[in-house]
Amino acid sequence: MQPHRQGAAALPVARRLSSALLLAGFSTFAIFVPGMAQSAEAWHFTFGAAKPGYTTVDAGMAYDAKRGFGFEPGAEVRTVGYLAASKPFYFTADLPEGNYNVTVKLGARDTASNTTIKSELRRLMLENVSTAAGVTDTRTFTVNVRTPRIRAVPGVAAGVVDLKVPRETVSEARTWDRRLTLEINGSHPVIESIDIAPVTAPTIFLLGDSTVSDQPGEPYNSWGQMLPRFFKPGIAVANLAQSGETYRDSLSRRRLDKILSMMRPGDTVMMQFGHNDQKQIKDNKGGPFTTYKDEIRQHVEAIRRHGGIPVIISSMERRRFDNAGKPQETLTDYAAAARQSAEELGAAFIDLHAMSLPLYAALGVEGSKLAFAEPEPGKLDNTHHNAYGSYELAQAVVTGLRQAGVPAAQWIADGYGNFDSAHPDPVAKFAVPASPTFSNERPLGDEGNK
Repeated sequence: MQPHRQGAAALPVARRLSSALLLAGFSTFAIFVPGMAQSAEAWHFTFGAAKPGYTTVDAGMAYDAKRGFGFEPGAEVRTVGYLAASKPFYFTADLPEGNYNVTVKLGARDTASNTTIKSELRRLMLENVSTAAGVTDTRTFTVNVRTPRIRAVPGVAAGVVDLKVPRETVSEARTWDRRLTLEINGSHPVIESIDIAPVTAPTIFLLGDSTVSDQPGEPYNSWGQMLPRFFKPGIAVANLAQSGETYRDSLSRRRLDKILSMMRPGDTVMMQFGHNDQKQIKDNKGGPFTTYKDEIRQHVEAIRRHGGIPVIISSMERRRFDNAGKPQETLTDYAAAARQSAEELGAAFIDLHAMSLPLYAALGVEGSKLAFAEPEPGKLDNTHHNAYGSYELAQAVVTGLRQAGVPAAQWIADGYGNFDSAHPDPVAKFAVPASPTFSNERPLGDEGNK
């Protein structure tokens, strides 16, 4: 049975028909955002076996826009009372913009399991959750879904984010469409059910460059993609960082405006720019202690006007070593300018620049190569990190958040928030599985602006 959809205007009718909708596996809730009322949808999926109140999903159900959910191309799955697969796959469900709690019941009666889940564009949510045969484990994580549309709020005009074409409209379209895409990964993923429900939850917004942004494919990764793994359910991470950008781009492309249009009082905005701002010196378009600091100020003041909590982060270093094997600094002035801005503005500060240097030193000249992306054999990218490197940097950011006393730190997952970058996790023990290639057959169109 296909779920019956209800809009905001039909909510009274939806309430009268709640029993029928529940049997269809679909429900509609009203959530309220300052200045605008929305309807938000909830999905309840079970796999291969009927269950009251749930939509039954069979293995052959490819994503279909009319149905509103399904498997992405390339999925090789079995639905036998639970969902199982021998290789990673993607599952998508349509949702309006907002925050959602996703609850998954992992494991099954007759098989062991090992499941990793990433959301949207490779954002790590659950890492290697294992169950023995006959044992299930129910986990919840909180995700953010958004579109490019900017709604009008005081001080922010309506419009859309100036997305990079084709990067954000094709290979990164999942970060902006009206859908939630889950990457189901692991050595033997097994899922009995998936429940997706709207939630009014605090949000951590990210602004930054390619070392923060949702990288679309292996071997590249960022600390922004790893960050959700280190938080408990109840707080969402919305990553609006983008490759090649600066504080100036955040303003001109209206990424900051998009955040201000979604922000609720008490939300957190974490900002890390510097790598590309540095290029403005060569073009006589700015410098660390002039335009860079002024653009930081503009961000901090705007975030505070809308009730948010700004967090300034200095850029991690590039991989550079001298002949003695000591890490070299290439972003010193920008790190100093970020610190000065935080002190002058009274904003929280995370010195990721200072944390990255002992990390690279601990790994060493050769070992540090295993923290950076290698797009081709023998060709190392000494600026951008792979999954392991970004996982370690994300822990440094989480620790900095706690040390800075930012309220969002109360959601840090148990056992984290005390990372010592001079003693990183052994590379040999890192086991987050790589993401499969995603065949995006739905480039972002006008629907993304709704």
